[in-house]
Amino acid sequence: MAEGADLGDFAELRCGAPEQNFYRNFDHRSAVTSHYQPFYLAVGFLSSFLSRRFSILRSDKWLQLELTSTAALTNHPDKVPEEEREEASIRFKAVQEAYDILYDDDKRHLYDTHGMGAFNGSGEPGMAGAPDLDDLLAQMFGGGMGGMGGMGGMPGMGGMPGGGRPPKPRRSPDEEQDYEVSLEDLYKGKTVKFSSVKNIICGLCKGKGGKEKATAKKCSTCDGQGHKEVLQRMGQFLTQQSVVCTTCNGQGSYFSPKDKCKKCKGNRTTEEKKLLEIYIPRGARQGDKIVLEGEADQVPDQEPGDIVFKIIEEEHPVFARAGSDLQTTIEVTLAESLTGFSRVVLKHLDGRGIELKHPITPGAILSPGQVLKIPGEGMPAKRTDARGDLYLIVDVKFPESNWNPTPEVMEKLKEILPKPAAPIVANPVDEVTYDPKGSIDEFGAHDGDAGSAWEDEEDDEPAQCAAQ
Repeated sequence: MAEGADLGDFAELRCGAPEQNFYRNFDHRSAVTSHYQPFYLAVGFLSSFLSRRFSILRSDKWLQLELTSTAALTNHPDKVPEEEREEASIRFKAVQEAYDILYDDDKRHLYDTHGMGAFNGSGEPGMAGAPDLDDLLAQMFGGGMGGMGGMGGMPGMGGMPGGGRPPKPRRSPDEEQDYEVSLEDLYKGKTVKFSSVKNIICGLCKGKGGKEKATAKKCSTCDGQGHKEVLQRMGQFLTQQSVVCTTCNGQGSYFSPKDKCKKCKGNRTTEEKKLLEIYIPRGARQGDKIVLEGEADQVPDQEPGDIVFKIIEEEHPVFARAGSDLQTTIEVTLAESLTGFSRVVLKHLDGRGIELKHPITPGAILSPGQVLKIPGEGMPAKRTDARGDLYLIVDVKFPESNWNPTPEVMEKLKEILPKPAAPIVANPVDEVTYDPKGSIDEFGAHDGDAGSAWEDEEDDEPAQCAAQ
């Protein structure tokens, strides 16, 4: 296009003009610095995939940005032969400059009203408002432009996600579900049997959906493709995506009611009840998965997926688990902690009683909160004979408050138990009373009023200077 040409010269052109012919006939060298550069043409508004007049398209910012991206992809220097790179660089620079201005509503309005006369040679004012087009394309289509394969993200370009028909999966989706298991079953292992209902290929029509000699009709909604291409807005861009056709349910064809299979009613699958069995191994953990291969719903022309059970460990009222270790609390009396005992202190997860003998050494006692470790009595490890450890936290039970032994017994206890600490010498001495039902939760509670008063004092606004 010669310098000084006006946009009105192209107002009657249809958008069906071949894009390559347009770029070959457009003098981009002069357009880059031209006082009246036709940006709307530079970004490829005469693309063949839009059947509207240019005068309508120039008012739609979203289509402008979408087409700018298309023009950039078409003219990127890395996507043309080496001998054409110089010309492609000029075209790409024109697209970049057009994008910088068309991206901003205010600058686009200035351009529509006054042309490039509203800007200086660098495209000012406000060129920083638009992100770099090269970076934008990399974000949209993944990676840099160099060495890119197809460009399926744009209409009519294959090879990238979003363009053309998506490949059919070779197997049906897996079915995942949570399965709650008690700690006892995880400790011992368990086999579980249950009935399941799933879809299988119809045995009468072999997954065809119609009678033996019936012919399916091509779906007119999707033109037999099984999917439709739709434009969806992602941020400030329009992207083309493929969705399953709801008329034929993605098959590309369908049978008339009289030609449908009598057994599956044209659905190509029927329901079947089946008895399934899973084994929960000893030592299985939260989040472990048990897979039944090929037991998911069957889909014609695909391998059946798997049923996947995810183990959820139920909370236990006695034991807590950490990896292969177990923890619980045992209660002993004050007399037992001081004099010893020999008894079953708890029932394990497999029903066995765990017996303790105390003391191990003469004179040893059990203190409140003391931890006893029993090696090898924790959870089993999967597929091995190893086991974790069992940790017992001692809770010493003291006599109740109404405990009232005779004076003789009290004197004997004083003789047997450790002597009290030496008296503290102080002067003067105040005798006080105490609340036997005090709670540590009240500790620091009386500081609330003082703290609030202090905060209020800090929050007070400083005195204002008197007006002069």
